[in-house]
Amino acid sequence: MKKFLKAVSLLLIIVTVGAGCSDNSGDTWSEDYGLSDISFPLDEKVSLKIMTESSSLAPENPNEKLIFQRLEEETNVHIEWRNFTGATFGEKRNLAMTSGDMPDAIMNAGYSDYDLLKLAKDGAVIPLNDLVEDYMPNLNAVLEEAPEYRDMITAPDGNIYAFPWIEELGQGKESIHSVDNFPWINVKWLNELGLEMPTTTEELKEVLIAFRDSDPAGNGQTIPMSFIINDGGQDPGFLFGSFGLGDNWDHTVVTNDGEVKLTSNDEGYKEAIKFMNELQGEDLIDIEAFEQEWPTYVAKGQEGRYGIYFTWDKANISGMNDDYELMPPLEGPDGHKNVARTNGTGFDRSKMVITNANQNLELTVKWIDQFYKPTQSVQNNWGTYGDEDMQNIFEFDKEENMLKHLDLQGTAPVELRERTSVGGPLAILDSYYGEVTTMPEDASWRLDLMKEVMVPHIKADNIFPKVFFSLEELDRLSKIEADLLPYIERKKAEWIANGNVEEEWDEYLAELDRLGLQEWLDIKQEGYDRSTN
Repeated sequence: MKKFLKAVSLLLIIVTVGAGCSDNSGDTWSEDYGLSDISFPLDEKVSLKIMTESSSLAPENPNEKLIFQRLEEETNVHIEWRNFTGATFGEKRNLAMTSGDMPDAIMNAGYSDYDLLKLAKDGAVIPLNDLVEDYMPNLNAVLEEAPEYRDMITAPDGNIYAFPWIEELGQGKESIHSVDNFPWINVKWLNELGLEMPTTTEELKEVLIAFRDSDPAGNGQTIPMSFIINDGGQDPGFLFGSFGLGDNWDHTVVTNDGEVKLTSNDEGYKEAIKFMNELQGEDLIDIEAFEQEWPTYVAKGQEGRYGIYFTWDKANISGMNDDYELMPPLEGPDGHKNVARTNGTGFDRSKMVITNANQNLELTVKWIDQFYKPTQSVQNNWGTYGDEDMQNIFEFDKEENMLKHLDLQGTAPVELRERTSVGGPLAILDSYYGEVTTMPEDASWRLDLMKEVMVPHIKADNIFPKVFFSLEELDRLSKIEADLLPYIERKKAEWIANGNVEEEWDEYLAELDRLGLQEWLDIKQEGYDRSTN
């Protein structure tokens, strides 16, 4: 009976919402202004109604941001925002699209490829090919300079359904995204204890034992090694490269022969797990490493308790000081040394979509095209200049016509970015640095570390690209991954914590096959071949 009542209640909610939006649909998208051959600024101000997501640190009304105020002055287009934060945005976005209570467009949309293609199939979002070609000179200039992005935003059916976000920071192996889980080691403790930087996995073990026994943090507070298992940049998978293919956040690598492989069924993966379990058996691993969340991880790092830990940027954990340095990749027991590349890129396929309720397509896409002007993209991505009420991330050098990053005087770049930038569709190409803007100091520093420490030991010439799979392929991948990936990650944590990887390995491989590994690899391989040929 309870289930029946719940079902009836849900049906009533859906009917009520549907009925309500049919009576008030004019409130959610703009009237047809009948404009054509548009150039900015418009003679008379008009408005568009756009849904978006922004940080909880940002103003509740996006129009309070200087970037949007300037854009309104330049275009004479006022935006009526429906702005949400966190999980609320996803709920409101989905409700708007399923109920028909649609805005003109959704910015910072955050759709997965599956959701985007499903909405396109249902006609809720519109194809953009002709609009991009006819009305978006700034985006077309980006696609002419970097034509690979045209392929990346084009669905298997030949249509473009969303506007992308592009942020280039280095190319190939030297891309800032090549490795996310940098290992940061406490060189202050190494010096205090007269220890050398480890160069092998065995030397690392000896260093961690020295940290444990000497307790340099004092009062038993020393944690020789910490991480957050299966958490991207905080995962210890960097160490797995000393034993074989290594590991990364999606457990997928591509060999130099173009073969897509799963990292987690490699023999070297098993040996890496055994090594990690040895460290666990010696009480060298944080007892909370298998369950802690980010705030706890940061808090202990800020107290200086870690001998070694893993993350993208040490500034977020132990601070931008000299106590920690990047540990180079280590040789394994057989002399093997490899740094597994991640499959990350500065690219998001669906930063903005236009709904089928929009009656002002030329106006909307010409407004969106302003985001792809180089100086506008730079500000949308990082923040702006000349704000008298907020700290600025840039100064504008009129003589050089360039946006230059300011010294933030201790302010966290991420925090300032969330307060003042607007995100959305944009493009920042490597060619912009030194011409349109300076490179952020923290990014330049990380790129130098990547080049000096990591790149010489990255064996893979390829990564798995941002393949745009078909709806049918995505359906199969998602169904397989729903069981396959959690199983892989659960066994990884269990084996590091409790051992038994050798005894359970054959059973584990059989279970991977049962869960659809071969079909998963076949689909991935077909997608890779299609996107690289």
